[in-house]
Order: sequence, then C-alpha cells, then structure tokens
Amino acid sequence: YQYPLMFGLILAFCWCSLVCCSRIYMGMHSILDVIAGFLYAILILVVFHPVVDLIDNFNLTYKYAPLIIISLHLALGIFSFTLDTWSTSRGDTAQILGCGAGVACGSHVNYILGLQLDPPAHTLPLSLSSLTVTVFGKAILRLLIGVVILLLTKVAMKKATIPLACKIFRIPRDDVRRARQRMEVELPYRYITYGMVGFSLMFIVPCLFHFIGLS
Repeated sequence: YQYPLMFGLILAFCWCSLVCCSRIYMGMHSILDVIAGFLYAILILVVFHPVVDLIDNFNLTYKYAPLIIISLHLALGIFSFTLDTWSTSRGDTAQILGCGAGVACGSHVNYILGLQLDPPAHTLPLSLSSLTVTVFGKAILRLLIGVVILLLTKVAMKKATIPLACKIFRIPRDDVRRARQRMEVELPYRYITYGMVGFSLMFIVPCLFHFIGLS
C-alpha cells in the first residue's frame, strides 16, 4: 500500500522503541545491550538489503531451496547454543529460525504451485481505500480466522513434538517444563512447531482465505 513516509517512520520508531524498552523493563537486556543490538541490526540491513531480491528469487525458484533453507536454519539453531545450560535466548532463537524457515518454505510452495496470492506487480503500490463496514468486517474476520488456525497449529505441533522428542532422546516426561529446558527437546519443539506456524501463515491460511472469498 502507498502511505505517507512520515507515517511509516513514526510507526517504525514506535515499534522499535516498544521492543527495546520491553527488553530493558523485563530485565532481559541492559541499555548497552539494546544499543549494540540496534547498531547491529543497522549493519545487517546495510549488508543484506542490496541482495534481498536475489535471496528472495533463490528461495522461490531454486528446486532444492526448501532443503537448503531448513538445513541452514536448523544448523544455526544447533550451533548457536552448544552449552547444556538453559536460557530463554536459546528457545527464542530456535523459534525465530523455525518461523523464518516455515515462511520461506511456504512462499516456495506458493510459487511452485503457481498460486497468485498477491496482487500483480504492475498494480503496486495499492492505494488505501476508504474504510467501510464491509472492509472492516472482512478484516476482523480474516484476523480471527487466521489467529485461530495459527493457534491450533501451534497447539497440535506442541502436543506432538514434545512427547516425541522426549521419547527419542529418552528424557522423562513427568515434568514437561523441566524437559523443555533440555536442548534435545527445546530445539526440535520450537523449530518444528513455529516452522509449521510460519508455513501455515504463508500457505495454508492465504489458501483458505482465497477459497472462502476473503482474499
């Protein structure tokens, strides 16, 4: 959509501020951590922004892209945390990597199946339409349906992956919370669960919206 530049800058600033302040408020990071993370994010943006289109084209068109995506994200999750001690950062990292892999694989499947779920490139950018009762109602309905499907996906995968990981690695399931703090359980649970959430977000939910006329 085409929207005023100032609106985008204000929204980006507010969102970034809320994320940074929440990290400090929750005691997860210090002010210096947040500043370093912010600068590191800018560095990543400068390096990767020029090649975003190349990476996106590879993810969509290359035959073995899903295999490479899944392997790379899984390797990053495993080798980022080699310690046996538990921390919330390990689970959060696996969650982000899994979601990213799921989104990339979902986009690849859309491309391979020829599903045109987005407007054609020549019609972009779209102009903001007037807010009517119908538009608002469809937006709320899409939100509710999408959230329900993603929550059901998360719950189903959580129910399946944790017991399976415990069984494979012979970890007692008496205390699920304690079992989830083991790397052998936490990484597969987070990676697979949120990988499927990302896949549903990019493929299953949009297909459902298209099928029921909510696109």
